[in-house]
Amino acid sequence: MNWRWLLLLPFAWGAWNYWDGRPVVHSPGVLVQSEPVQLALEVKPPGLGKRGYQITPLESFALEARVLGVERYRFDRGADLSPVDLALGWGPMSDQAVLERIDISQGGRFYYWHAKEFPIPRREIEVHSANMHMIPATEEIERRLVHLRPGQVVALAGYLVDVRGPDGWRWRSSLTREDTGAGACELMWVEKLDAR
Repeated sequence: MNWRWLLLLPFAWGAWNYWDGRPVVHSPGVLVQSEPVQLALEVKPPGLGKRGYQITPLESFALEARVLGVERYRFDRGADLSPVDLALGWGPMSDQAVLERIDISQGGRFYYWHAKEFPIPRREIEVHSANMHMIPATEEIERRLVHLRPGQVVALAGYLVDVRGPDGWRWRSSLTREDTGAGACELMWVEKLDAR
């Protein structure tokens, strides 16, 4: 093999990754009008299990939202259970005109945003967006989660859950969209996923 081709491989790999994860851009306007739907469980489903973790459903949860960011995790404490976090927005936080004026990033299982000038009130940003830790119920859902792109609109359904590891480690979902900061993320067992 010609050594010049070997030098081009990293550039080709980087170009492919950029193309595969490129954001979807929309015309201005709210893409998702509905709020997330969270319901108390009248009958608790049986506990779920995955890779040695005990997973207890707390409430049923479904939402349609615009993907604001996708962050993969491979090496942190929960990565074998939740390999992907999605930053999601609905209502005004699904509007391209609003999002063009907000810088969004993810890292360390958090979602960060910054605006030089607020395009909408700060509280509207806080209650219409969230970072959610995704626990895929199947390998197919996991495959689809890791290939989501910012800008896509997703419909997700499953449960908000409490997780306990065999060593006593615990990870519990927030149960409200009103909170912010550490502990405010949803931990979601995902049974259904549609994306467009």
